[in-house]
Amino acid sequence: MNPFPTLNGFGPTRKTLQRYARALSAVARAHGVAHPHWWHISLRVTPDGLQGDNVPLPGGGVLAGRLDLLRHELLLLASDGRRWSAPLTEGLSGTAMGERVLAAAADAGLRGAVERDRFESDDPGVYDREAAGRFFTALVGASLILKRHRARLEGKTSPVQFWPHGFDLAMELYGTKMVRHEENGQTKELPAQLNLGFYPGEDDDSSYFYSNPWPFDARQLLDRPLPEGAGWHTEGWQGTMLPYAAVRDDPRAAERVLAYAGAVYDIACPYLRAQGSRGAGEQG
Repeated sequence: MNPFPTLNGFGPTRKTLQRYARALSAVARAHGVAHPHWWHISLRVTPDGLQGDNVPLPGGGVLAGRLDLLRHELLLLASDGRRWSAPLTEGLSGTAMGERVLAAAADAGLRGAVERDRFESDDPGVYDREAAGRFFTALVGASLILKRHRARLEGKTSPVQFWPHGFDLAMELYGTKMVRHEENGQTKELPAQLNLGFYPGEDDDSSYFYSNPWPFDARQLLDRPLPEGAGWHTEGWQGTMLPYAAVRDDPRAAERVLAYAGAVYDIACPYLRAQGSRGAGEQG
């Protein structure tokens, strides 16, 4: 069975869900246990939707936010049993839903400055249950593929996580090679990386899987062949892309995405290695 239904018509619901997800993420950003890779602001795919990281409460216990895409509601759940909810179908703007989220967080004991500009919008929150359901089906399918790929790798990897700011699902493989990188006027040493992700766009044509080596050396990479349907991408960001439309109707879609991920890994692996070491993710 193909896990990827059409995403045509998802655009308006996508905008709403992204604003709501950013509201949940803003609470974790302000009050959560900070992770150096920002994993604390991401969401994870669950059997009923997307859930954020546990945020510690001042009096003890934790609070977590959830987008329930089966019951179509936004939830905040405390470990002492308290529960706050708002329907996704109520047409709330990003600003209005964000205020509800912040009010619930304050009721749970989390008060203080939150970056409201990450979710604020006065546009009505359009939400189509059927479109949201198709999105969730695709998200679950993509999550399973990313986890299958991750299980094949050795070395340090991130969890499979959903990023509200970019509205994409992704994982990272960290290599043993360290790279000097300029960021905000500071020089840092970061490990070479290779990601694998799924970007659900507004429709089938704007949705895609991606896998991007970093750092990206066009001279070494752009002439390397990729599996059928996939190609190199250099406009706006650098890496590879497998269009969603290329696998949507294929009963072997999962195997094709896994083959694509494996092919990009084989190409990128030598550039993830520290000199004299075995490849990051290389099986023994």
